[in-house]
Amino acid sequence: MVVVASLFVTLAGIDGSGKSTQARLLVQWLQGEGYQVTATREPGGTEAGRGLRDLLLAPQRTLTPEAELFLYLADRAIHIAEVVRSSLARGQIVVCERHADSTLAYQGYGRGLDLEVLRRLNNLATGGLAPDLSLVLDIPAAAARLDAARLDRLESEGEEFMARVAAGFRDLARAEPERMKLVNGSAEVVAVQAEIRGLVRRLLDSRPHPKTGGREGQ
Repeated sequence: MVVVASLFVTLAGIDGSGKSTQARLLVQWLQGEGYQVTATREPGGTEAGRGLRDLLLAPQRTLTPEAELFLYLADRAIHIAEVVRSSLARGQIVVCERHADSTLAYQGYGRGLDLEVLRRLNNLATGGLAPDLSLVLDIPAAAARLDAARLDRLESEGEEFMARVAAGFRDLARAEPERMKLVNGSAEVVAVQAEIRGLVRRLLDSRPHPKTGGREGQ
């Protein structure tokens, strides 16, 4: 059976915390459980967003914090309108690498921009849509798993910057414990995924959802 569950799940954390690996494993597990899943990311989850991602992450480019912020917000507004809302309307689970919390952590705690201004701008870009569950892969900045030969513009900011961002994610999670869950990203990949699946399963079990027809093998 195909299981309908309109949920918006995001993964966050500093660069090199394992978001892409854990997002991929989560999507595979949900699909195996019979859910329809949209896997996406910010920035870059749309055609326009891929161009914005190149602008944001090109290592040779220099951007002011304000310019960086507005490029992320433009990507987010397009992404919510073109991908997230339509997928949720079809009864799919959206699994997204990075979202509004990353703007608060990176541009707020990392760059020093005003958090309340960032919250208002995020709300404008998303039309008030917030994730049902935000999973934060928490690791020390010194433990970031990065390829030194292929660093993008943000990955090149250094350990001190990433430490501020990591602390920001922890503060945000403490302020919203029902939505944001800190996950020990320093554990083995299998253990991290097990913790993530447990949190997602708990959310799914708390929300009854209909089955919508047969699918071979389900």
